[in-house]
Parts: sequence; C-alpha cells; structure tokens
Amino acid sequence: MLIGYVRPNEDDLNCENQLKKLKEINCETIISEAHSSAKNRTQLNNIMNNLNKGDKVVVTKLFTFADSTRHLVDLLEILEANKAYLQSLYEGIDTSNKSGYQFNEIVKHLVEFQSDMISEKTKKGLSEAKQKGITTGRPRKPDENVQRAIIMYQSKNYSLAEIKEQTGISKSTLYRYLEH
Repeated sequence: MLIGYVRPNEDDLNCENQLKKLKEINCETIISEAHSSAKNRTQLNNIMNNLNKGDKVVVTKLFTFADSTRHLVDLLEILEANKAYLQSLYEGIDTSNKSGYQFNEIVKHLVEFQSDMISEKTKKGLSEAKQKGITTGRPRKPDENVQRAIIMYQSKNYSLAEIKEQTGISKSTLYRYLEH
C-alpha cells in the first residue's frame, strides 16, 4: 500500500504542493499532519505503528518525514523491521528498489537533508519573529553609549576594558565606529 505523508512547511503551509505530487503517483492513502512542529507528530506515529509488510511511506522530501538525521535513522529501522519501505520523491530514494543506491549518493542526500532542516527551522523562526513584530538580526548599540565610548577613548584616560565595562561597547565595535 502506498501511504503518502505530508506536513506543513514554510514553503507549503497548506501542503498543496505535496498533496498534488502524492496524488500524481496514486497514493492510496494520504495522511496529513496538522502542524509543522517536530513535537507531537501523531499522524506519523500512527503510520509507523500500523505498518504492514510491503507498505511504502511516500514523502516529497526527506525533511517532511524526519526532523534530524538520527530521527531518519530511527524511522528507517522501524520500516525495515516491518518490511516496509520509504520513497522520497525529490531525492529519488526508494528503499524498495534493491538494485542498490551508491553510498556517496546517500551521503549527499543526508547532507542536503541536514541543510534543509536547518533552513526550514531558520525560516520558521524568522517567520514567527516577524509575525510577533520582532526585529531580527544583531541589535544595534544605543547611540549614546557609542558616543560616550568614543569620548572616553579619545580622552586617553580609560583603558579599553574600562570603556567596555562602563558602556558595553566592545573593542571591535568601538574601532569600527572610530573608522567612520
């Protein structure tokens, strides 16, 4: 049985692209997770707990299926124990194909998988911060502290450590402002 599995991500919040691809390959059942969170993946847990011999879980990308390399390994062990398979469309992985998959290809996909996971988590965090009205990036130092640090430095009465202690302006930040 082909079991499609989808979950929201920053590029496909409603899972529309994933659903379209899984319907194109005639998945008999498509299970959708209600959220993108790594926690409480109840639908995935249900799939993994109810696998039958010969079932194939189909996803559009590996990061939809697993949240880390370790999680992927754990899920693959469950599939193997149940004599079930995984197919990931984007990566071209199909564990039911026994004609072999070159090790270097596996490593390449695992590295890309890790990169996708980091990218996805970063996009999600930035999106959540933006929705809350939080400005991202390194915060700017208050101008009055910078001016005070410059005056202290130019007076030559303070060491760099004293300037940092009193103003919170690091040596590198102070020098950067002095260049302007």
